[in-house]
Amino acid sequence: MHPTNETLTAWSITAYGGPQTLAPVTRDLPAPAPTECLIRVRASAVTRADGMIRAGLPRFARPFIGWSRPRHDLIGTCLSGEVIAVGNRVTRFAVGDEVYGMAGMSFSANASHICVDEGGVLMHKPAALSHEEAAVMGDGATTSFNFLHNVAELRAGEKILILGAAGSLGTAAVQIAAAMGANVSGTCSAGNAGLVASLGAGRVIDYRLEDYAKSTERYDVVYDTLGISSFREARSVLTRTGRYVCPVLGFGLLSASLRTAIIGGRKARFSATGMLKPEVQRAMHAKLVDLVEADRFAPVMDRTYPLAELVEAHRYMETGRKRGNVVVV
Repeated sequence: MHPTNETLTAWSITAYGGPQTLAPVTRDLPAPAPTECLIRVRASAVTRADGMIRAGLPRFARPFIGWSRPRHDLIGTCLSGEVIAVGNRVTRFAVGDEVYGMAGMSFSANASHICVDEGGVLMHKPAALSHEEAAVMGDGATTSFNFLHNVAELRAGEKILILGAAGSLGTAAVQIAAAMGANVSGTCSAGNAGLVASLGAGRVIDYRLEDYAKSTERYDVVYDTLGISSFREARSVLTRTGRYVCPVLGFGLLSASLRTAIIGGRKARFSATGMLKPEVQRAMHAKLVDLVEADRFAPVMDRTYPLAELVEAHRYMETGRKRGNVVVV
């Protein structure tokens, strides 16, 4: 059954640019396709990736996502909520199920409702996570899980340095790396040092006082969660078989990845976690839930805004001062 007395409220990207380019919109409530679930969104994430999409970055991606604005204008990638209607071929979910996941390439998670295909990155929400916590699992948690396990191929006993350890990806990475048995170091401001240490970092570096690239310490992995460094800078602190990994793709990282794939012991690597097959992403989520239920991982939450204040949430996200994750409800 399709609810008929509700409308969709969401946020549209009117043009590439800053938070002020976001505009609220009201549209007809969509009807789920045969394999889709219509979800009433209870919480959705506000991520750095959302900010890059809104700004049209990186620029070389615009031929694929749209020249002057995204082809899919509604913003938002990660969500949690409850199923209120299903298509006639849906088998994995039923009305009333609490779910969380990713909006896919149509985005539009920062909204009151969304239709998501059951074959996409959509899972039942575990009781151990609130809607706010579940909504952010598709950002920092999944990305860092992929980068540490599959991209960096981090092993127990190895030394890892996490740049930007207090952010969404960083707070997830510290916990995941510690659970993997690695020796964890992280960079952050002095005000966030206690948080990062409490998550499992054995050493915390105040980036304002110490340049990690000039250190005599050597690491098997440097995980640059924010794209604030480069392979050129990191290679001086990498072991002979060390890996610099970063989820923020630019021409420098692309060039270094292609070059080091062929020559040299030290490697630069990138992965677009959100482009992995849905079944691969769902499998990573299942392993993350195992960590949650074993009390070895918990999303770090910073601020919660009303959906109507999405512009302010974006402005705060872009200050660079957030600790963990930001959501709208």
